[in-house]
Amino acid sequence: MGVQRDYFQLRPEVEKAYGYTHAIKIGDEIKISGAVSMDDHGAPTAVGDIEQQMKNVYADLKKVLAHYGCSFDNVIVENVFTTDMAAFLAVSSYRGELYTKHFPTGSWLEVKGLALPEFMLEIELEARI
Repeated sequence: MGVQRDYFQLRPEVEKAYGYTHAIKIGDEIKISGAVSMDDHGAPTAVGDIEQQMKNVYADLKKVLAHYGCSFDNVIVENVFTTDMAAFLAVSSYRGELYTKHFPTGSWLEVKGLALPEFMLEIELEARI
């Protein structure tokens, strides 16, 4: 018998359409797919506003963490993908409001594009309970 897996879908219809699950918990580890600034139908939100996109992304990630009884204090890896690193760096201090005890490990990468051209930012997490 293997370790039990607990799958969580934040937006089931969108996730089914794109072919992914937003998060999975295996044992005490949680893997969270990259979150982007979208509404419940998968349409981009805060188009052209990287600061608001970042806040929307972290709000979704907070919901996923809360589903598993966790907070940003449980995050051990954070990978950021952005189409505009300079713009992200200009607003990244917001992260200090979320990570109040310590910052996680991770990478920040500037990429040519994300799933839809309106997305300026995608953030994936790994957490431990």
